[in-house]
Amino acid sequence: MFKKVVLAAFVLSLVFAVSSFAADPIKIQFAGYHPPVHMVSNLISEFCDEVNKRTNGKVAATPYTGGTLLSATKMAAGVYSGIADIGFSHCAYSRGRFPVMEIMELPLGFPSSWIASHVSNDFYNKFKPKEWNNYHVLFFTTSPVNVIQTVKKPVNTIEDLKGMKIRGTGRSGDIVKALGATPMPIETPDLYEAIKRGVVDGAYLTMETYKGFKTGELFKYNTESWKVGSVYSFYIAMNKKKWNSLPPDVQKVFTEVSKEFIEKFAVGFNKIDIEGLEYFTKLGGKTIPLSDAESDRWIKAVQPVIANFKKDMTSKGYKAAEVDSWLAFIQERIAYWKAQEKAKKIPTPFKY
Repeated sequence: MFKKVVLAAFVLSLVFAVSSFAADPIKIQFAGYHPPVHMVSNLISEFCDEVNKRTNGKVAATPYTGGTLLSATKMAAGVYSGIADIGFSHCAYSRGRFPVMEIMELPLGFPSSWIASHVSNDFYNKFKPKEWNNYHVLFFTTSPVNVIQTVKKPVNTIEDLKGMKIRGTGRSGDIVKALGATPMPIETPDLYEAIKRGVVDGAYLTMETYKGFKTGELFKYNTESWKVGSVYSFYIAMNKKKWNSLPPDVQKVFTEVSKEFIEKFAVGFNKIDIEGLEYFTKLGGKTIPLSDAESDRWIKAVQPVIANFKKDMTSKGYKAAEVDSWLAFIQERIAYWKAQEKAKKIPTPFKY
């Protein structure tokens, strides 16, 4: 009798142990580098909350913003190695790791983040670059359009950039160089201090950073060079092993939530770019418009950046005709999403 009681107690303890183990949530660490109060950080937190809710607690996704888990430049390597399960950063911070997707950084005439974000997802879904095979891509978004921002010297013409040190990373740094300035590959979170120390004369960056990273307190001039149309390509990618370990129902939730957040980020970036310009203006910042003729000069000056991209891709084994097809596809999707942005009356920072 005693043995039966002991055996029953042992079996019962095993049942409780298995039940307890099964009830443990799947932990997901989502890393970002934007300030904790930035829109991106807020949306990362919202993304985690939504996944947790829809999986009924089966997943415990936690946001790590402000670079507390991984910095912008270490994000791609950190997600690959599993330091973070999901990471948010842009391709320019790990130049050469995602060479095909760097196409989004080229001066292709993107008028807004909303348009560019949808184009980036269309491009990935169409061509599925093999450079992402070691990750599970959830979705892409992009920054707003980059413009020239300066501290002391106003930039009215392309000649004014000669000899200036302008923050620019990745392909955007190539654009800075093509415009006659010296590119400075500084992480956005470090830009405020770099400006204060006089390390840079300006930046080729988005207007949302005036408020999001407080650089509007230091920059005095905003040159409307947006017709060059360059953006930063942000990825939201998961560690491949982590993705493969997830049950199908959890994978389905991540996929569904990701599709919804493409629009949230796209609309959000347009919105905060407008707010960034307003913040800059209220602090006394001056906006310098460029005439169509001057804009055409800038566009012509940066064409070698596109040509060099094509050379880089062919040196990696891609055919020139294939790269041309990528560029043609992007132009077609820009035209499509332009029409959609207008039809949906999405607020946008620039008139085009």
